[in-house]
Amino acid sequence: MITQKYINDVSYAIVSCAIEVHNHLGPGLLESVYKTCMIDELRRFDFNVKTEVWVPIRYKEKVLESSLKLDLLINDIVIVELKATEAIIPVYKAQLLSYLKLANKPKGLLINFHCDNITKQLVPLVTKEFAELPKY
Repeated sequence: MITQKYINDVSYAIVSCAIEVHNHLGPGLLESVYKTCMIDELRRFDFNVKTEVWVPIRYKEKVLESSLKLDLLINDIVIVELKATEAIIPVYKAQLLSYLKLANKPKGLLINFHCDNITKQLVPLVTKEFAELPKY
């Protein structure tokens, strides 16, 4: 059974992997470099990592093709959106929230590698589906 605790534990481990990648590479590289290293780091810990996952758009009871792609989907429950940018702007949070809703996933993490400290710019987001899960 998937619980809030399980999802939070997975999220904590994902952030730990991001910190490890950031400690080795530092800021200033392209997002694609961090993504490659994150995939490697996550797989080292036996996470099921999917990349470039297409997100269909559900519109008026139809499912339409789209060009929306998730950066990473971990264990089929946590969406990870990676950035390597000067600042996290509101549209990045809105993008992740939209991905969560369209993909029907309970939690997402917005991780920016162009910073001094990953956790200070980390943005975790949850959906109503997360709130409806049992805590333990």
